[in-house]
Amino acid sequence: MRVGFIGLGSQGAPMARRIAEAGYETTLWARRSATLEPFADTAAKTAGSPAELAAASDVVCLCVVDDADVEQLTTGTDGVLAGMRRGGVLVVHSTVHPETCRRLEERARVQRVSVLDAPVSGGGRAAQQGTLLVMVGGDPQVFAFCRPLFATYGDPVVHLGPTGAGQIAKLLNNVLFTAQLGLAADALELGGRLGLDTAGLGRILPRGSAASFALERVVDAGGTLRRIAGHAGGLLAKDIRLFTSIVESAGTEDERRPGPVRQAARSALDAMGR
Repeated sequence: MRVGFIGLGSQGAPMARRIAEAGYETTLWARRSATLEPFADTAAKTAGSPAELAAASDVVCLCVVDDADVEQLTTGTDGVLAGMRRGGVLVVHSTVHPETCRRLEERARVQRVSVLDAPVSGGGRAAQQGTLLVMVGGDPQVFAFCRPLFATYGDPVVHLGPTGAGQIAKLLNNVLFTAQLGLAADALELGGRLGLDTAGLGRILPRGSAASFALERVVDAGGTLRRIAGHAGGLLAKDIRLFTSIVESAGTEDERRPGPVRQAARSALDAMGR
């Protein structure tokens, strides 16, 4: 299996390195040549365009920021689809709207190219350790073909349903995480108002039944959402908007009505100024 990888950010770069170090013939592309320099000590090759990368690959992985990036990199004369051969697989590791992946699948089908949506969770450290959570939607046989590749950087790797299912799972994950951030910050603030030492409270709550990853992040950030808003607020806001649009297009009024989790997530974004 020859693998192409686009999107060498804080999470994508260690994913691509694990692919190359696992022995896969790997081709990389980036807009800035400096982004490719850290891979000089690997066997990875570089391409001059997304289409050139796709022509040298059986599987192309995208780990870019948003829907617009996915659309731009896959379409046009220099886009990934222009270079992919029949039987190839395009994997969207980005967190985007499920409809973006379904539209991409329709375009790719004309060329006999398959699409998997496989957003990831865990960050750069998990990517380095090979313990990213990989949430996959798409054809089960295509998933089985790509699973050994995903296992180079992911554990667990879970197939959740048809195309778009991975994106919905990832957005649910981020909605719940955002809600928990807001609840954790509110609990710490409430403890302070009731006269507790908030630093001490931050030491005990993560050791009790209230423990959560979100609580640990808030404690590490000083007990408020200000620092988290600065480095993650924009991406969390994007994902909440995507999930809201999915739910609002659902069939019944009960499905569209905001429940406690979505209300808490929205309150957390408000507190972040997002």
